[in-house]
Amino acid sequence: MILAVDIGNTNIVLGLYQGQDLAHHWRIHSNISRTVDDYGHQVCNMIERAVGSGKVKGVVIGSVVPTLTYVFEKLSRRYFERDPYLVHGRADLGISFEVESPLELIGADRIANTLAVKERYKSDCIVVDIGTATTFDLITAEGHYLGGVIAPGILACAESLIKKAAMLHRVEIEVPEHIIGKNTETMMQSGILFGAVSQIDGIVERIKAEWGTACRVIATGGFVNMLAKYSRQFDTVDPNLTLDGLRIAYEKLTKA
Repeated sequence: MILAVDIGNTNIVLGLYQGQDLAHHWRIHSNISRTVDDYGHQVCNMIERAVGSGKVKGVVIGSVVPTLTYVFEKLSRRYFERDPYLVHGRADLGISFEVESPLELIGADRIANTLAVKERYKSDCIVVDIGTATTFDLITAEGHYLGGVIAPGILACAESLIKKAAMLHRVEIEVPEHIIGKNTETMMQSGILFGAVSQIDGIVERIKAEWGTACRVIATGGFVNMLAKYSRQFDTVDPNLTLDGLRIAYEKLTKA
């Protein structure tokens, strides 16, 4: 089995693949203060409870948190006795990046998403990844990454609102029953959630107008299940797009 590790700023998503099938997946908190052994015991315990020990035959890592990249590289070697494959902008994956940014600065999540679009969807796509930031990526059917948008994510907007307004306090990010709130908590929940949805729909609409290309809009990321049904723009909801991209990257890198 192959372990795919998607390390983000808020969460780490782990996927255990049997061939092309995602057999199990988990989401744990990103914490740069935790040690290799902290994460090692947690990850191994989850895998052992699911499939037993000794099942991991390969590891692939996509990370946007350098400190945790190092931690999980060591974890792979110490606990699975495997040198992990790292997904980065200079890896030979059969995709290209038509942007001005150095390849080293392209996030592993965007690389994995580009690869997954090329291999699985084979159509021009806008990928909306709803996580710590909300990112919008233009990807062609041939696997050319054309650029995109980075916007504040739902948590960042909520935290900023709380910090800047003295009389507002932290609330659970939940879907309110109505857009019109009847107390401070539901008013904030409505503004945070539907504000995020309106941001997404508005940006996608502008991208479509500027790009001028018929395309599929794919939604993914940690908050996708909460927001997806309220958007008018999503054609496909694919929570595991990035993990699948990492799995595809592993297959390509091991054959190189």
